[in-house]
Amino acid sequence: MTTSPETLPTDLPVTPDMVEDAARLLDGAVLRTPLIEAPNLSATLDCALSLKLENLQHTSSFKVRGSFVKLQGLSEAERRRGVVAMSAGNHAQGVAYHAARLGIPATIVMPATTPFSKVERTRAHGARIVLEGRTVADCVARTQALIDGEGLVPVHPYDDRDIIRGQGTLGLEIDADAGHLDSVIVPIGGGGMMAGMAVALKARRPDIRMIGVQVDSYPSMYDAVKGLPNRAGGSTLAEGIAVKEPGVLTRRIIAALVDEIILVPERAIERAVQLLVEQQRVVAEGAGAAGIAALLHAPERFAGQSVATVICGGNIDSRLLSSVLMRGLVRDGRLIRLRLEIHDEPGMLATVAETIGKTGGNIVEVLHQRMFQDTPIKNADLDVVVETRNPAHVDEILARFVELGIEARLLGTEAGPGSG
Repeated sequence: MTTSPETLPTDLPVTPDMVEDAARLLDGAVLRTPLIEAPNLSATLDCALSLKLENLQHTSSFKVRGSFVKLQGLSEAERRRGVVAMSAGNHAQGVAYHAARLGIPATIVMPATTPFSKVERTRAHGARIVLEGRTVADCVARTQALIDGEGLVPVHPYDDRDIIRGQGTLGLEIDADAGHLDSVIVPIGGGGMMAGMAVALKARRPDIRMIGVQVDSYPSMYDAVKGLPNRAGGSTLAEGIAVKEPGVLTRRIIAALVDEIILVPERAIERAVQLLVEQQRVVAEGAGAAGIAALLHAPERFAGQSVATVICGGNIDSRLLSSVLMRGLVRDGRLIRLRLEIHDEPGMLATVAETIGKTGGNIVEVLHQRMFQDTPIKNADLDVVVETRNPAHVDEILARFVELGIEARLLGTEAGPGSG
């Protein structure tokens, strides 16, 4: 899709001038985050990649942009009544953070499955927390009851002109900081960030390709734009974009201005989180890494291009991040579990340890099993978790045990690098 300032639709709910005005309002209210080159990831993904680091915002998410634009525009009467928002965490924190700064009472309705870290950070800003259901969609009825019963002012997470134009300021900053860009990849949940950025960037760079990305278990905007039945549902690491119903306003803008929406599998999201930490030392939540997941899943669409993507959030639970990184080591053949059938006699454990050590492997865990496996009475099974350099190093260790006459096999190892 190619547009120009002259051919940009004039009937869209948000205009470039509205985004420019939002940028003036946000000056000094939020961080102007850096757009950095990512040389390591660029080499891996065969493109010239830049990262817009919204995970460095005060609440570790881009949501503070739209939240401030919306809240600062409330009347005095609306501020006294207080606001209510429903969110899986990042919109919640954005609203709570600015509400506290502006002296506005805030109530946040969150899914009961929201990671503890997001719940506690939101509560720390002084908001009243209401936990309801499993997904953001399950929070709708409770939120409406609070609006009807207490007169609270709703702050929608994405389907609001002020929210959209606030998020769109990301596009203005990318335009100011980047040289030539072929494509900008933007995660899509309800579509507020993509809608605002598309308005801002298409007005200034009509030839740029605006590429959305959704996890394939929540393709709500993809389905809406293509007129398909809504298929959204399930569990995902990218809970920040796990939106069942896309916005009405955002859908109009995205249908008009966005060139393509890529659907990525869960394993690509997980791999993207891992690669950002290992290759760029950038911590991102699943939704925040979705742009990298698109590059992993469809590298041929971006090969040789100059590409920017938004790392839109960094609020990932520490335990979940640990699991992602450890699973990544397993996928890459850098953490393996060996089962060795050994003679149950003195010195065998020392032989195994010495063999692994001489090949440069590092033993992480050992389980010596005599009674609960189907092995001969004079033998024992030894399960050993070993840290290795790469799959070739694994082959070297296995070959060494073959030379010693010890049967060894890999357990529970996913083959290949798992690039999605």
